[in-house]
Amino acid sequence: MQRAAPQCTYTTPPASNRGPDTTKHRDGPSGVLPRAGHPWAGLHGPSAGAAITVLAVAAALVWANTAPDAYDAFWETRLEAGLGSRHLGWSLRTWVDSGLMTLFFLVVGLEARKEFDLGDLRERNRLVLPIAASLLAMAVPVGIYLAVNQEGPAAHGWGVAMSTDSALALGAFAMVARGVPDQVRAFLLTLFVVDDVVALLLVIFAYGDGVSPGPALVAAASFAALLTARRWRPSTSRRSDLVFGVGTWAALMFSGIEPPVAGLLIGLVTTARPPLRSDLEHATGLVRLYREQPSPARAKSATAGVSASLSTNARLHHLFHPWTTFLIVPLFALSNAGIQIDLTLLTQAATAPVTLGIVLAYVLGKPAAVVLGTWSITRSSNGRVSVPVGWGAVVGSGTLAGVGFTVSLLIATLAFQGEQLDQAKIGILAAAVLSTVTSWAVYRVIDLLPSVRRRNALLGDSTGVRDLNGAVDMERDHVRGPVTAPITIVEYGDFECPYCSRTEPATRKLLASHPDIRYVWRHLPLSDVHPHARLAAEAAEAAASQGAFWDMHSLLLERQDRLALADLIGHAEELGLDVNRFERELLGGEYRNRVDRHVADADANGVAGTPTFFINGRRHHGSHDVATMSEAIQRARAELRPSTPADNTAGPGAAWKGPRTILPPPPDARGAGKAENARESRAVRATRPVAPTIPHSPALTTCSPCAAPRPPEGASSSRPDRGRPEH
Repeated sequence: MQRAAPQCTYTTPPASNRGPDTTKHRDGPSGVLPRAGHPWAGLHGPSAGAAITVLAVAAALVWANTAPDAYDAFWETRLEAGLGSRHLGWSLRTWVDSGLMTLFFLVVGLEARKEFDLGDLRERNRLVLPIAASLLAMAVPVGIYLAVNQEGPAAHGWGVAMSTDSALALGAFAMVARGVPDQVRAFLLTLFVVDDVVALLLVIFAYGDGVSPGPALVAAASFAALLTARRWRPSTSRRSDLVFGVGTWAALMFSGIEPPVAGLLIGLVTTARPPLRSDLEHATGLVRLYREQPSPARAKSATAGVSASLSTNARLHHLFHPWTTFLIVPLFALSNAGIQIDLTLLTQAATAPVTLGIVLAYVLGKPAAVVLGTWSITRSSNGRVSVPVGWGAVVGSGTLAGVGFTVSLLIATLAFQGEQLDQAKIGILAAAVLSTVTSWAVYRVIDLLPSVRRRNALLGDSTGVRDLNGAVDMERDHVRGPVTAPITIVEYGDFECPYCSRTEPATRKLLASHPDIRYVWRHLPLSDVHPHARLAAEAAEAAASQGAFWDMHSLLLERQDRLALADLIGHAEELGLDVNRFERELLGGEYRNRVDRHVADADANGVAGTPTFFINGRRHHGSHDVATMSEAIQRARAELRPSTPADNTAGPGAAWKGPRTILPPPPDARGAGKAENARESRAVRATRPVAPTIPHSPALTTCSPCAAPRPPEGASSSRPDRGRPEH
């Protein structure tokens, strides 16, 4: 397997982000997960998409009740393409339901595959329980619906009561469960993907008009051609994906099989991976060629090379996720949620078996099935299958599973007509609202619990999958802060990367405000974009041999424009080191192998950019400002088991007996730094703790090569980070 090549993740911050860090410190008591704010605060991503979908539902209801004829006429308008006397087309509603929704299911499949390849579900034993619980959560609501609708044509609509809307449920989760650990979302996503697969199969075999063998075989052949092209001609995968993907979808349109199946299958077979070293180095070379001789052809080549360094999963998700979240799902809601509501209809729906069956199935059946199914599986397995989250999160997942909309409306349009269709739509909308409100109440109650009980309710006895491979080595790693602290932050950094410089003051603030943190620096010189970074790393090691690593570390990050050999020797002289020894060791490559070992560790852990942080073995995604990092530290504290026996050599997760601080002075107090570094060396030799071995698993990297421009004049590289720009 090729290793991921290290690349700088720095981009010039916007002008408004430069300057001192004025972000307020939002830390809380030790071991406390961040509390949920107002459910509508900070809407973004899935939560914003859910809000837009809610507005689309409201707009559809208003439109259908103020101008019902115009509403129906608009969505029944045919959109056709023709040549001569031959025409091919469908209504606008069909284009949305069977065309655009294919892209939505593509994104669902991509997210599930990413979780399987790079998330917590890469440990396959974590799949067993959510898959089994999802199947039970479909069977039990169907039983409840059939118990209410035992006879008559309404019984044919049993499939309406079993499917969860992934987009709306994940959006509701983002609004009502802010600050909840990622393990809970992974559990939810697995539940929903299994639900989507089974529901689409149900549409094919239970509500389809019969499968036409000819188009179905064409669709299968087109899908097989797509897989073959990806395997044998990956360089042309974009064109082949487009051609064979559209071919699969078009064949399914005439096969009697719901076309969204094509999107889900393509997403599930699209693997996710970190960028490969060869791809990143090739992309860097293309960017340099363009820089040397700019031309449209080389600009196109460089753009294609950078894009090709990402996995197909990452590219497709980045391309389609905003469209599905903010346009396609709201359009689906707008085209299908329009019901003419009057007092008579509401009165009939309140007592109609179809409406009651759907509401009871979703609001009561789904949560009961998830909770009881999870409990029975863990109990019957005698501990072989454990719950990957806490029981509070299981209950919240069950209530969110009651948010049905997309596939439920799709099945309702296939199973019902007339008044029963309207009653089914009212039941689906009422169940979605009630399930969302119930979910908010569940997570609100959890949020009010004391910190330890809240942690247990959300995470139980589970531990997340670790992203960092290898233990903290006191022989080669550089540690500051309490050596035996329960929280360990590992940073892979580059002395010539401007973002590492901007992150350093934030790191100092974290150490000053969190006495239970130990901070570890590991070298990751990005030599292909930072020509002086490797020599600077070796200079820091040469300074460490004289007890001045942290002084040199601060000086190098502060003076990134002075990292040439003569500058490094001048820094050593300024710090009062033995300059002759420093120069001899630096020129002789005395510490080259030590830096190489750090780089090899970065490769093994999938680290491809700087700065990259791991907090108690889990990779930190997001900004590097004090507030964001503090919240991540709070989550790491909350994941520590309160019952863990005290053991100062156990590293992350161990009880803390008290600080043994290794904290160098700030840059303006370097006079005392040499003595401080000497005390560090003595403390390390005296304690020599055995750090824990953290299970290996690759981490996701999505950064493309960059030339790492320096901040403009007036934006000092030593200023605190105000948040890393999103890529």
